[in-house]
Amino acid sequence: MTQAFCGHLGKGRFVPALLLTLALAACATPKAVPPPGPGPGSIPLRPTPTEPLPAPARPESFAELPGWAQDDHGAGYEAFRTTCGVARDPAMAEICRRSRAIGPLDSARAKAFFEDNFRPELLIGEGILTAYFSPEYEARERPDAEFSAPVRGKPADLIGAGTPGKDAQRRGPNGQLGAYPDRTAIETSSPDQALAWMRPEDLFFLQIQGSGVLTYPSGRRIKAVFAATNGRTFIGIANPMRDRGLLPANNTSGEAIRTWLADNRGPRADEVMRLNPRYVFFTLAPDDGRQPVGAAGIPLPPGRAIAIDTGRNSLGDIFFIDGVAPTLNGAFPTYRRTVMALDMGGAIKGAVRADLYLGQGHGAGAEAGRVRHTLRMHRLVPKVGPYR
Repeated sequence: MTQAFCGHLGKGRFVPALLLTLALAACATPKAVPPPGPGPGSIPLRPTPTEPLPAPARPESFAELPGWAQDDHGAGYEAFRTTCGVARDPAMAEICRRSRAIGPLDSARAKAFFEDNFRPELLIGEGILTAYFSPEYEARERPDAEFSAPVRGKPADLIGAGTPGKDAQRRGPNGQLGAYPDRTAIETSSPDQALAWMRPEDLFFLQIQGSGVLTYPSGRRIKAVFAATNGRTFIGIANPMRDRGLLPANNTSGEAIRTWLADNRGPRADEVMRLNPRYVFFTLAPDDGRQPVGAAGIPLPPGRAIAIDTGRNSLGDIFFIDGVAPTLNGAFPTYRRTVMALDMGGAIKGAVRADLYLGQGHGAGAEAGRVRHTLRMHRLVPKVGPYR
């Protein structure tokens, strides 16, 4: 979302990576997320990883990395140590083996480990940093005035959705194939069987992220997992809401969008959400309590995993990101930290582009919805020689 928002937009997995700044805002401009989708995360709408084209880069020193000395290197090292097995590069694999043999390190020793085993290089150019998360939403087993939106399973007449490179189609009564209906047509039809019932704005955001956890008054928790989409193009609603004067230009975050939709629940909010024709279908699965799995096939460490464009960078790469100059109100001023490339998303495009996974729940979602920063990326390249 990935699987999330825009980048995950549609991610099919958590965005599980099919899908951000909650994609709504991030996806509102030619972005990159989401979104992050989402992302994330896990979306079958994500592209298949390809051999990346080398990104232009120049060698540098760790002293040149803004914020390097201030990072929590112990946390960055732990994220590396627990996820580095996905890297295919032999030199990276050797450093991974070293870290696992050494075990946990404090921040000072972890910083020395990185500096002894890697050399940084700056990817040329600036890009955009967005973020995604794994949402948790209240749900009900039966509809009422508040929980009126059905979580729909994949329809029996939907063909091809969720498969990369294939359009979603519907077979008509005479066997002919045609485009699957858009969001408006789907939402104005009765569901064959509702998997659960949600607030309309929550379901809308769940579809952007690609998956999430549903919580019930009884305490029961269950995962809603991406199953398919109707194949329509995702259209962000942040810009239309800004253009209509529904939100100020400097406050089109995911949180602001969701608040407006909740305050205007009913025909007015439905009209706005239906500007996005994409519709996501789900399946339910037990909640195992783990973080969502990204495109690399392993759980995503919160705050230390990014979704990337796998046509320009590789899953398993390690980066130091420098995200500054936020454009949305309430955002943290900087995101400077070591991260692992563990996810991907259809809207994450370019060598200098990242969607940062921030974790699960409302707090992570509120933060993710405010992330839209100018980004510089420093790849950490394995050095030759033994660890000292």
